[in-house]
Amino acid sequence: MQRQYYPLHMEVNGRNHEIEVESHELLLDVMRDRLNLTGAKRSCDVQVCGACTVLVDGNAVSACTYLAVDALGKKILTIEGLASGDELHPLQEAFIEHAGFQCGFCTSGMILTAKALLDENPSPSRSEVKAYLGGNICRCTGYRTIVDSILAAAGRLNQ
Repeated sequence: MQRQYYPLHMEVNGRNHEIEVESHELLLDVMRDRLNLTGAKRSCDVQVCGACTVLVDGNAVSACTYLAVDALGKKILTIEGLASGDELHPLQEAFIEHAGFQCGFCTSGMILTAKALLDENPSPSRSEVKAYLGGNICRCTGYRTIVDSILAAAGRLNQ
């Protein structure tokens, strides 16, 4: 059986990419293996942990179940594209200052999910942040410092 490839044009972190993918290839694999963007992590493979979260046209998606062909013509943001040169995004700064991470495995997914939240709701309450993070699992921090980090970033972004 001959493999069939499909052309894929997408913008990732502000850069255009033209590649060919098979119909079953996942966005996570294309980003990690072909584009060398390894911030999104493979963990559960069933959309429950959030470690693979990236933004597709501003929406948080689980790249471990998102078909690469569905990214045709889309804008994708990964953790590698969040900073502006050497200047960290306020979410990244807040996660550092408020110890919103320990091992770091879930951090990129948490930060990108938080970005989607703050783009949608610039001034969320503590309970709204907790609810929005429902699809992200952290086994280290207990979430308090993650929520504190997101609320601190929201304050900075609203100044």
